[in-house]
Amino acid sequence: MTKLMQFVALTAVLCCFLPTTVTSIYWGDWGEVEHCPKGEQAIGFSLKTEREQGDGDDSALNSISLKCSGGSWIYSTQGPWGEWGKNFLCPTGSWLTSCQLRVEPKQGAGDDTAANNLNCMCNWGEMLYGDGLSLGSWEEWSDYCDDNGINGIKTRVQKDQGAAGDDTSLNDVQFSCW
Repeated sequence: MTKLMQFVALTAVLCCFLPTTVTSIYWGDWGEVEHCPKGEQAIGFSLKTEREQGDGDDSALNSISLKCSGGSWIYSTQGPWGEWGKNFLCPTGSWLTSCQLRVEPKQGAGDDTAANNLNCMCNWGEMLYGDGLSLGSWEEWSDYCDDNGINGIKTRVQKDQGAAGDDTSLNDVQFSCW
């Protein structure tokens, strides 16, 4: 059975405290859950990020990809902008157990970016610090995936808003365990 874990992304949008199982960014649609092959777990990640555009529309984090212990890479829905960054890998023999998302709160009339970066923890305590952007603040860590680690991902991504729209791209993420 798969257990889903979810971040609380933008409590500032609703101006109140939300439990850690509720998402507060509702821009975009959830993609399909992608899993590592049976018996494998995620041993690392990579981020697809659009760098700051100056006076242009920033979308920041566009996708998160997980590397499975067998060597394949998986990802859910992804946005169209940005480039893939470094591969962040746990030491040999260890795997991802928990992650935290960096999120910029709603900007009102300003340029919204939503999710900006990701950090993850390996089962032996090593920290992997993502190479996304520094806007916003770090949210709570996802629930800890014990013995078998993280093995799946599902992302909420806002589609292209057109020339006059404000694109945020990736807004939220859920990780799953076997």
